[in-house]
Amino acid sequence: MFVDRPLRSGQQVYARGGDLVLFAGMSNGAEVIADGSIHCYGPLRGRAIAGAQGDPSARIVSTNFGPEIVSIAGIFRTFEQGIPEAVAGRAALVRLLASESDYKLGIEPLQLD
Repeated sequence: MFVDRPLRSGQQVYARGGDLVLFAGMSNGAEVIADGSIHCYGPLRGRAIAGAQGDPSARIVSTNFGPEIVSIAGIFRTFEQGIPEAVAGRAALVRLLASESDYKLGIEPLQLD
């Protein structure tokens, strides 16, 4: 699913059965949900939930990272204490990292040039 307009506070988009691509970003208070991955080519604010049906291979990619909450396959991370400096306002990738006992969300900076 492609969304070419900015999402405002209170708006929600759900990409059932696939990926979601945001060309204009989203504001705080908006929510995007995808059964697949989320690609945001603008400010990622609000709540981003990928792999909503439990897909651990889903990813969240953003060119301007600043969400309230991110989730992949039910594993959540909030940013009440702030976004890590290495990715705040920068391009970032969120994915699930598996250890022997559980999963956790990994957030990595992306080099776009």
